[in-house]
Amino acid sequence: MKKLITIALLSIVALVGCNAEADTGKEGNVKVVTTIAQIGDIVENVGGEHVDVKSLMGPGTDPHTYKATTSDIDNLQKADVIFYNGHHLEGQMNDVFEKMRSEKPTHAVAEAIPEDMLDADPENPDIPDPHVWFDINLWKYAVDEVTKGLSDLDPENKEYYEKQAENYKQKLDDTHTYAKEQISQIPEESRVLVTAHDAFHYFGKAYGLEVMGLQGLSTESEYGLKDVQRIIDTVSERNIKAVFVESSVNERSINAVVEGAKAEGHQLKIGGELYSDAMGPADTEEGTYIGMFKHNIDTIVNALK
Repeated sequence: MKKLITIALLSIVALVGCNAEADTGKEGNVKVVTTIAQIGDIVENVGGEHVDVKSLMGPGTDPHTYKATTSDIDNLQKADVIFYNGHHLEGQMNDVFEKMRSEKPTHAVAEAIPEDMLDADPENPDIPDPHVWFDINLWKYAVDEVTKGLSDLDPENKEYYEKQAENYKQKLDDTHTYAKEQISQIPEESRVLVTAHDAFHYFGKAYGLEVMGLQGLSTESEYGLKDVQRIIDTVSERNIKAVFVESSVNERSINAVVEGAKAEGHQLKIGGELYSDAMGPADTEEGTYIGMFKHNIDTIVNALK
């Protein structure tokens, strides 16, 4: 009996040890928690071998309506530093961030962007549009904010973080060039991007597309028959052939536009699925920021050109 008890106790200790290792990652690394995976991608590229990153919001997750779970709170408490978007993107978690800010470094990366470079929410003029990752030149400010946050916390590796950041920003510049070259293939009169909600305005400004969404900047915004008819009238009048669904938004609203246009004699198709507020699955190209961005570009161009 004593032998059995000893074996049982050793098994429990081993399990606890395994769990502890899973929570802490590599010994000595900075433990980072982010909200959206787009920010997690920055941390992985800048932090490299010196960070362990956990993103709370995975593929298909809508950050506008996301509420922190018990395990999220546990991860946030164990983190050395927290990076989130801000500007009310993660609106249901504002109280959580306020609490965490009093306990550890907590950075809203989008709020590092100069105010005069941000667009206001038409429905709430005091709140900026939070979807800043769709303009690569704006997103580089987020890269700088992550670099500063990691460097302040881990000054011993500051030079490493800064070097990694410069390499990453060069890749972002290459992606920006790719986007402009590909979008130029779309005839000017066809450069209209219709999606479920207004996540792509920065994207439209950066690459010369007119953007239309059924809902406002947040997916919590309501839409009705008038909004659906407004989009139907526009695509019919301008002979637009494709609209797009989003990976983190229910397809119902866009399907209503397609069916409504068809009923009025205008053939409209779903041009493909875009990644808006969430990226693709981990370990895929679309699970990286650059891979997600190029997927969106290629999907839009192939449908509209």
